[in-house]
Amino acid sequence: MEIPDELVGARVSLRHRVGERDGRPLLTDAVGDLHADGPGAVVVQTRRGPVRVERSAVVAVRGVPPSAPRRAPLAAVVRLEGLCADAWPAQVERPLGGWRLRAAGGYTGRANAALAIGDPGLPVPAALEAVRGFAREHGVRPRVHVPVGSPWDRAVAAAGWVLDVGHARGAEVSVLVASTADAAPPPGPGIELAPRPPGGWWRLAVGGPPTAAQERVLAGAADTAFALLRGPGGAVLGQARATVVADHVHVSMLEVVPAARHRGHATALLAAAGAWGRERGARWSVLQVALQNDGARALYDRLGYLEHHRYRYLVPPGG
Repeated sequence: MEIPDELVGARVSLRHRVGERDGRPLLTDAVGDLHADGPGAVVVQTRRGPVRVERSAVVAVRGVPPSAPRRAPLAAVVRLEGLCADAWPAQVERPLGGWRLRAAGGYTGRANAALAIGDPGLPVPAALEAVRGFAREHGVRPRVHVPVGSPWDRAVAAAGWVLDVGHARGAEVSVLVASTADAAPPPGPGIELAPRPPGGWWRLAVGGPPTAAQERVLAGAADTAFALLRGPGGAVLGQARATVVADHVHVSMLEVVPAARHRGHATALLAAAGAWGRERGARWSVLQVALQNDGARALYDRLGYLEHHRYRYLVPPGG
């Protein structure tokens, strides 16, 4: 099998023949960083050591996300949270040291929560008072978005703030990543990808023409594509939104109309978004899903997404 040049130096899962039994090939997988070893072989640097494989023995190879430990390094969590925030711009944003105060008329938790991923430049109780003041100023609830287990999570909780259990979309969220190397739109109904929301996209996304806050959040980021899947007669079956930020493509607003579900449309939309991002230099696809959304999490698991970290929303006690 021919190994794509772009996978050399990347982390891969490489399946190869190791022998034969009863006339049938024996196969095994090696997962790790891929390196060339002359014209006839490659080396996969696995956790247990290097595995040398003749190129003629390779059966399949695909890129995989960076190894996700039980708890990702804090620096990696901070970077990815920042990229996701850039892909989901609030209507109003104000820095508070390393924190980002955000408001968007109450549209979505992410765009209306202070993202705490650094030193706010003042004691945490004072920073939380600034969060309250900013929320009052912009008519939204005071809320802090913190990576689970981070120093800021512990500090805000120690100040008495509690889990936002009233948040309808879910107060605890999993951030998932997958490689874009294998993302290719599968055969099936055509998917339109446009730099501005095509006809029908807003109706499925927000139920009609967007408010100023909705338009800012969903259409305000640079390098964004809006995917729309239509069926026979032009009926809208599903949609997605993709934004390239650095080496990631952030996928959001994945939706399939109830009558068209369980037909592979969500998979097709995710693949199209990933392929679009890969063409623009994204090596990884990232999305955020509430822990309570079991159906979506099961789909992403089947498609090879791995959890990078989690975040949660904290609010003042008593609401």
